[in-house]
Amino acid sequence: MTLFEQHELYVKDKQKNLSSFIPLADRMRPASLDEFVGQGHLVGEGKVLRKIIEEDRLYSMIFWGPPGSGKTTLARIVAERTRNRFISFSAVTSGIKQIKEVMEIATYERSQHNKKTILFIDEIHRFNKIQQDAFLPFVEDGTIILIGATTENPSFEVNSALLSRCKVFVLKKLTPEEISVLLKRAIQDKERGLGKYDIRIDEDTISFISRYSDGDARIAYNTLELAFNSSLKEDKDTKIVIDIATVENVIQKKALLYDKHGEEHYNLISALHKSLRGSDPDAAIYWIVRMLESGEDPLYIIRRMVRFASEDIGLADPNALNVALSAKQSFEFIGPPEGYLAIIQAAVYLALAPKSNSLYEAYNRAKSDVERFQALPVPYHIRNAPTRLMKDIGYAKGYKYPHNYSEGIVDQTYLPTELTGRKYYTPTDRGYEKELKKRLEEINKIKKVK
Repeated sequence: MTLFEQHELYVKDKQKNLSSFIPLADRMRPASLDEFVGQGHLVGEGKVLRKIIEEDRLYSMIFWGPPGSGKTTLARIVAERTRNRFISFSAVTSGIKQIKEVMEIATYERSQHNKKTILFIDEIHRFNKIQQDAFLPFVEDGTIILIGATTENPSFEVNSALLSRCKVFVLKKLTPEEISVLLKRAIQDKERGLGKYDIRIDEDTISFISRYSDGDARIAYNTLELAFNSSLKEDKDTKIVIDIATVENVIQKKALLYDKHGEEHYNLISALHKSLRGSDPDAAIYWIVRMLESGEDPLYIIRRMVRFASEDIGLADPNALNVALSAKQSFEFIGPPEGYLAIIQAAVYLALAPKSNSLYEAYNRAKSDVERFQALPVPYHIRNAPTRLMKDIGYAKGYKYPHNYSEGIVDQTYLPTELTGRKYYTPTDRGYEKELKKRLEEINKIKKVK
């Protein structure tokens, strides 16, 4: 039996039998873009991927995104809509023999029936260079349209020659709200889901499962199914109650307080910010772990730390901002749970760094003047003068080029006349700002500023 025949048999069997032995995640897989949840930037109305699929104008592409974000589902939707031959297999279980078989059949389909073959490869990053090279000539001449799915960065895991012939679509992790939509649909669906049972589940429990799944729809479905099976009674007409305690039991994880209205969400991030500002690394670590274990988005925590690096440290330690941004890059590269250590590392650094809110205060002072004076004119001597007319009316007249002066500094005003002498940035004596303060004093001395 060929791989094509195996695939077609699988599709027929699935259509005939949606019995309970098929996992809920597979039964609830959307069959159309209208059922698809998430990835609005790709499959929303008028978006590029939606047009490509609906109009069956396919070309080789790679879906790159985290687990459970919809990569395989999109491929299955393509399979339902396309007029071309479609086959899929996993790079985990397939080797060069299966690849050659597919290429032979694809060549036959094109030569005898003028039909292209769409080949979907799940976890394409698991194919080695030789295996990936085997696809290249067939992708180049249009015999196959390759659709690959990967959780790894294709820039590193897919051959550059093959990658250059594919369009990469980046899928995002599903939000807790999107996961909740999927769970409610599974609970209500009487044909594919659990709708034929009398299930009682509240919003808090759905929210807990949504946050626990961390953007992975498959984990969310599996958790719901486990909780359902653990609560199922012999009498199918009996009411089935799924609460947080039930879910905690099946996943062996406590639901920490994190109310759905958001107060605790803001309380915890405030506690982290103030712990960092108070130079307490232990408290910072505690609040971060507390949030992570409660299901908070790690990138939300990192965004606050990036803000903190400028607002509360600033130039007292210019490296603080780099450390915070590196934590983001490291987490995105490694993922949870190992990537959490990069967040902790950054937090400890930020907590122990010298503190200064000079940049924050400078911004507020400048913002106040902008609001008060509105759009003050730019002084003529520092205006751009690209044309003769501009020069004739005084643009750039009298401008002193600093590089022509000693120390590269010249006594010259750069603020509007109404703001002459204004001081927005006042460095502290802490950390590297101590050096910047000395440098500013030297500059003012050269400029003869009092």
